[in-house]
Amino acid sequence: MSTLAHTMMTAARSTDSGLAGPGELDRYPYAETPAVDRIGASVWESAEPELGRVGRRSAGSRGRGLHGQLVQQLGQMIVSGDLGADRPLVPEEIGQRFEVSRTVVRESLRVLEAKGLVSARPNVGTRVRPVSDWNLLDPDIIEWRAYGPQRDDQRRELSELRWTIEPLAARLAAGHGREDVQQRLADMVEIMGHAMGQGDALTYSRADAEFHNLLIQVAGNRMLEHLSGIVSAALQVSGGPVTGCDRPNEASLGHHGRIVDALAAGDGSGAETAMRQLLTVHPEVERVVPAPREH
Repeated sequence: MSTLAHTMMTAARSTDSGLAGPGELDRYPYAETPAVDRIGASVWESAEPELGRVGRRSAGSRGRGLHGQLVQQLGQMIVSGDLGADRPLVPEEIGQRFEVSRTVVRESLRVLEAKGLVSARPNVGTRVRPVSDWNLLDPDIIEWRAYGPQRDDQRRELSELRWTIEPLAARLAAGHGREDVQQRLADMVEIMGHAMGQGDALTYSRADAEFHNLLIQVAGNRMLEHLSGIVSAALQVSGGPVTGCDRPNEASLGHHGRIVDALAAGDGSGAETAMRQLLTVHPEVERVVPAPREH
């Protein structure tokens, strides 16, 4: 096994805490919302009991720490519809419900505002925004939708979007002929093969994600590169509809290898075809995307 493969097999998870720095003060005030318009206790009580206090569930929270966990939990509640559109969010009530400081609440709401989930206005306060305002390409929102009531729509949309993005990226990447990138892609296939033999799904998924991200980056199209986060998020979402990347098997590994071979030969058409075949390895995907084109 190569040095790169060994490194990836033993790499530790990121320990980024995502906590606000000490002394970080409120940057702007939230208007006090009239009591009659505030969130009722029943809204919070309807949530999972495990959400009662931030800090009990850290797995799956990208930011870790109190700030990251609160973003995760509020985001999931908004995306699931537990906190509907135009619902007022009062920092004091959120802080009491989740037992976190006002600063953690405010920073979390700012993150959600950047994702288009909430808006803060003077004399109005913070309110949940309608779905039409959400940044649906944000990796966190993709994940929250994929595990909520909209899971089927989200997974279908991801499959359709990947079908548009990745075959094109594979075709474009074949025109660049960078040996270092081709070697890196070949290394990822080697790692995936070794991980599959060892039953190491985590290492397989990491190598798979790097393979697809690298392929998009080397395509030479910055707009496509900007969409690489969508592919990363899609690879982390399990359940159907699925693609050949979601479940390690010999067919999936073979298609990855054929993509690398086509890139080495400068065969854009072959690389595109291999990618389309990879995205339709499983029968259920064929209901979402058409069969691979013949060239």
